[in-house]
Amino acid sequence: MTHSAALKLDHRKQTIARHFANASRYDEHATIQQKICHDLLATIPKRTQDSVLEIGAGTGQMTRLLAEHIQSQHWLINELCAEQTATLQGILPNAQIAIGDAETIDFKGKHSLIISANAVQWFDDPLSFVAHSASRLQAGGQLAFSTFTPNNFLQIKALTGQGLHYPDMQQWRLALHHAGFDNIALSTRRFDVTFSSPYAVLKHMKLTGVSTNQTQNKASPRVAFIWNKSSLQQFERRYWQQFSAIDAGVILTYEALIISAQLIEPNIDR
Repeated sequence: MTHSAALKLDHRKQTIARHFANASRYDEHATIQQKICHDLLATIPKRTQDSVLEIGAGTGQMTRLLAEHIQSQHWLINELCAEQTATLQGILPNAQIAIGDAETIDFKGKHSLIISANAVQWFDDPLSFVAHSASRLQAGGQLAFSTFTPNNFLQIKALTGQGLHYPDMQQWRLALHHAGFDNIALSTRRFDVTFSSPYAVLKHMKLTGVSTNQTQNKASPRVAFIWNKSSLQQFERRYWQQFSAIDAGVILTYEALIISAQLIEPNIDR
């Protein structure tokens, strides 16, 4: 069964959805994201669940792992892009698919596990994901998600001034504590990936749905970096100067943040 809230997308979320919808070779190039999904799966001790809510399922990288390793009486799978509906339904035929903005959809019911892989950094207010999840979890339920640290794509930020705002570990820890979570575990994993050239970095980012002049959070707007022949040449020159690999090529940094927590007693003041 599919529920759609796509019409409620604002301009920023429409842009994000379009970039990912156009990334038809995402799974082929999103190898780092796949490794992070395996790390996230390892944080789930209970392989039998009452109800699982997955936020921002994308092409189903995490969904496939869940289908293989987790037994659940009920599945609710959310994704921003309507184009992924058939793929996700094919992975979990009995799941309810909720298409739309996870920040505005009213996910009814209580779940024993809420999970999200590599998605919440696209939220207008990423930290709000914690409190919203607390209201949708059963007592004793687990919240498990992966996002990225402020070091993510540090080369792109240094050269263009563009990039998403990533809360740091302390901000996530405080949000979890305030929302009534315990057994909080946070860990990072860094990947310094080598590419043949700065242009190959840009191509990789496009193929994985990431725009280097991504519209920023509304609370901290920035002037978009304008790509033209001159700015591209300058970008490539500075990238080679500042971020060359030791052997050959250039480096792009991914730094993942894996978070797991258990809802002990919801904070009624949140």
